[in-house]
Amino acid sequence: MRDPYQVLGIGRGASQPEIKKAYRKLAKENHPDRNADNAKALELFKEANSAYELLSDTDKKARFDRGEIGPDGNPTSPFQGGGGGGFRSGGADPFSRGGRPGATNYDFGSGGGGADDLFSELFGGRSPFGGSGQGSGFRTPPPQKGSDVAYRLMVPFEDAAALKPQRVTLRSGKTLDLKLPAGIESGRQVRMAGQGEPGPAGPGDALVTLEVGRHKFFTRDGDDVRLDVPVTLNEAVQGAKVRMPTVEGAVSLTVPAGTTSGKVFRLKGRGFSRADGSRGDQLVTLIVDLPADDAALKSFVEGWSDAREVRRELGV
Repeated sequence: MRDPYQVLGIGRGASQPEIKKAYRKLAKENHPDRNADNAKALELFKEANSAYELLSDTDKKARFDRGEIGPDGNPTSPFQGGGGGGFRSGGADPFSRGGRPGATNYDFGSGGGGADDLFSELFGGRSPFGGSGQGSGFRTPPPQKGSDVAYRLMVPFEDAAALKPQRVTLRSGKTLDLKLPAGIESGRQVRMAGQGEPGPAGPGDALVTLEVGRHKFFTRDGDDVRLDVPVTLNEAVQGAKVRMPTVEGAVSLTVPAGTTSGKVFRLKGRGFSRADGSRGDQLVTLIVDLPADDAALKSFVEGWSDAREVRRELGV
């Protein structure tokens, strides 16, 4: 076994806090949970545990410094024995007090504690060793679920607003209906449990990132849907019922006589679904569409004048 000071990268005059700090750094870097397939890291982790067990025990550290015991904790002379009892090398759990007669509490300079308490602090109490004190060695990693699989799905504007289920084809060729979430936005991710790659502990999940498509005449305004609807001069002046689209089909809108271009009408509950179950509205802006080069309209206007100061509020 290597010199414990060399293993921890500290000098012989290191204090207990310095020893503890050096061990914490090595234990975190080389912990088996983070280095499952790294044999070198596993060996460094074992060495760090053994070095720390010796140097964190002030009695053992003093005996090692005097040359009475070696890095393995055993007497350097066959005639030395006594009550020091160094630690056992091999597969035994250096953090288990059970099954080790005469095991002591280690002093970290803060009163009490011990290597198992430090391990709990570092890794949430999950030792990578068997805890029976019988040298059970490193635990077998638990079976892992399969990998998650990422997908992107373009959702038509009207379907997103009305939360219409979407058909998804998975990598395996399997097709499923995906229920859209209320409050849907581009970039929202939906998890389909158990639809990922297979694994020893079960399949992973399918992670579907949603993208709301653009529409040729609808636009989104928060939870509302906006739409510009053209009307003729006759319809605006005399009033009319006009057909217009919504995200869930066409409806009739009553245009009152004398409606001005730019007038906004609100259709309740025709927008996007919200997380609380309510829905936004559809906001319809009427645009009076005049024909170009219409002789009859020009003739009418020539004999008619509107004397109102319609731009007074603009200050001009």
